[in-house]
Amino acid sequence: MNYAVIKTGGKQYRVKSGDVINVEKLAGEAGDTVKLEDVLMLGGDDVKIGAPLIEGASVEAEILEQARDKKIIVFKKRRRQNYRRKKGHRQEMTVLKINTING
Repeated sequence: MNYAVIKTGGKQYRVKSGDVINVEKLAGEAGDTVKLEDVLMLGGDDVKIGAPLIEGASVEAEILEQARDKKIIVFKKRRRQNYRRKKGHRQEMTVLKINTING
């Protein structure tokens, strides 16, 4: 298979072998291997589409690091009410390197 569409952390990612992606935080240490089994589609010469998932398909990835995304500012304001709230947020994320796609 050339590529796969996987679902993790409520989002979908199109991945192929060798890709490095940032996903929502997954359990594990740097260097661990993770098996992602929510495969929605396998692409290549013959395309397989799941309904909603493909049985027996998986993607194996290696955790490169556990990191935090860049800071976003959450600012709330109600005009003419002297109401302002400013808060920052940094999302926890995991950096994955895709090793193999098993169809």
